[in-house]
Amino acid sequence: MSVITLHRSPVVLPVGSPPLTDGAVAVRDGVVVAVGTHDDLTARLGESAILRHVEWAGTLIPGLVNAHTHLQYSDMAAIGRGSYSGFEDWSKSFQAAYLEPHDWRASAAAGAQEAIRTGTTSVADVVTDPDAATALHDAGLHGIAFWEVFNWKAARWRAEGRTSVLAQLDRIPTPPSVGLSPHAVYSLDTDVLRDLVALVAEHGLRQHIHAAEAASEDDFTRSGAGTLADQWRRYGHADLQLLAGGGSGLGAIAYLDAVGALGPRTHLAHGIYVDADDRALLRRRGVSVALCPRSNAVIGLDAAPVAAYLDEGNPIAVGTDSLSSSPSLGLLDDVAALHRIARAQGYARADLHERLLEAATLGGARALGLADGPGATGTLTPGARADFAVFATASADPLDAQAELVETGTTPATATFVGGEPLWLDPVADGRESIHV
Repeated sequence: MSVITLHRSPVVLPVGSPPLTDGAVAVRDGVVVAVGTHDDLTARLGESAILRHVEWAGTLIPGLVNAHTHLQYSDMAAIGRGSYSGFEDWSKSFQAAYLEPHDWRASAAAGAQEAIRTGTTSVADVVTDPDAATALHDAGLHGIAFWEVFNWKAARWRAEGRTSVLAQLDRIPTPPSVGLSPHAVYSLDTDVLRDLVALVAEHGLRQHIHAAEAASEDDFTRSGAGTLADQWRRYGHADLQLLAGGGSGLGAIAYLDAVGALGPRTHLAHGIYVDADDRALLRRRGVSVALCPRSNAVIGLDAAPVAAYLDEGNPIAVGTDSLSSSPSLGLLDDVAALHRIARAQGYARADLHERLLEAATLGGARALGLADGPGATGTLTPGARADFAVFATASADPLDAQAELVETGTTPATATFVGGEPLWLDPVADGRESIHV
């Protein structure tokens, strides 16, 4: 007889199927084989398998998916505790701190552990230094390590760009997967961005881009003007093609589309300064947006149009960004911020808790291309990878527990599992588990 581990909890929120009271998730060989009430699964599975029962207190959900962060900047938390007047102001502090000596490997490893302790099982980790590129692999996390490409101009790129980038990708250990992150519209020549898009397609990679984070990105791409353009000229980059050529005549999202960067294998970070036409274009191209509300607030940016994204049906995910612009790597803190923003922007439907929890789990998995096929995550359904977390919610009522998770952002995780194996068990959680065979 095979052995199945039955993880029982007062509340199970599978995401994508109805919530359960006294629910259970059956796991075999790291994969979910069944989800239902504890009594039903015990009766149904007990006839054909040996059941190992693990009992948890609180609420069991799919593992959180952090769809945008930079784990390597975890030792730059002093920057994230500051307050700034906008992107250009924050970036000056960031650049100064970045140029100081860092142990990037240790910093990224510390960030990975913080993410795990807060219930995260999958991460879109944007990496700029090779020493930090092992963090997901070493921690046993699911997700994608995106190699970030920035500050390349056309002539140098033609001489050595592809060779350099492919060599860096080869150095990143797998699993999990690797991807490419063309940094932003203002840090790469147009020819470079076009070729990166081609490279992504040729190698079947996922792509992740910072977009519409700065208010002046549209001015930068449209006319080569504005505060961001002025800053980059002061940094000695007046020869960037967009700046030297007076822009493209297109806003940032339309510009990305014109160079072929928008498609279902791409997801964007931030997406703050977008209008209805931009959002419609993203929907047509199947592009998810990872919303990072606490990072935006620290930097001094506007809130993203959360209610509009929800009302219009744009696919969204949730990211923390890094500790260089956010108070923590706790994804539920950003979910709570999105809840406040959506209500303040007039979103009044009763499904907000459900949709934001989905954004932080299945929405993130979809953004990373991890929602289907072998190793699928983001939902608790038969065939999915057994990535889940347990949170110490106060209520045994599923709707109340879901509301607590979404609205407070402070409910502690007591267990985090990836592929059915524990990455984090709270050593002081009362009644954490009781095992019976």
